[in-house]
Amino acid sequence: MIDILEHINAVQREVSRTGEDATVLMRRAYRALPEEIWDALTDPERLSRWMWPMTGDFRVGGSFALQDMAGGDILECEPPKRFKVTYGGANSLLEIRLHAGAQGVTELELEHVVTDVPGPGLGGALYVGPGWDSGLLALALYVEGHLPADWSPVKFHDSPEMLQFNEQSVRAWLEVVRRSGTTTEEDLLEAAKVSMAQFAPGVEL
Repeated sequence: MIDILEHINAVQREVSRTGEDATVLMRRAYRALPEEIWDALTDPERLSRWMWPMTGDFRVGGSFALQDMAGGDILECEPPKRFKVTYGGANSLLEIRLHAGAQGVTELELEHVVTDVPGPGLGGALYVGPGWDSGLLALALYVEGHLPADWSPVKFHDSPEMLQFNEQSVRAWLEVVRRSGTTTEEDLLEAAKVSMAQFAPGVEL
């Protein structure tokens, strides 16, 4: 069983907006070296083990594709410290940064910047943040050796446990966006309902 609240609280979440750019920023510490995290993120075989089936050539000028999901181009790549890619389109930029800490701990920073984000204010963060929460959760289970032997990313995505996690993630992002003061309460709740329908179908706010 996963301690859902422990994993929700392990992530620091921020949102900001500059002009037409909306930014989601997340931080989480992992009990693993940067090299281990880097390989888990960039090796297609390993990433397919914990996140989603992926193909690609992870080098500057290369590209990647997640099965039946988004793909993109590799814009910058500095192993084992950082990479930047397009994610689903040229107006969506994803950057991952890894910082080595004490006693074998690595802090991961995930920054997702979207231009022309749908919805007013920063309500659009509710459409992407919970998805990244589930990814950071699966990465923790993988690198820290807690994935079950019969783990399937596709099956886990639709499991009751994951739906409970997604519900708490949507609620966490709801509060982050609310604190930003960039969205009316009416628009915020509407975005949250859409997010909940996507990530935790059947759950009411």
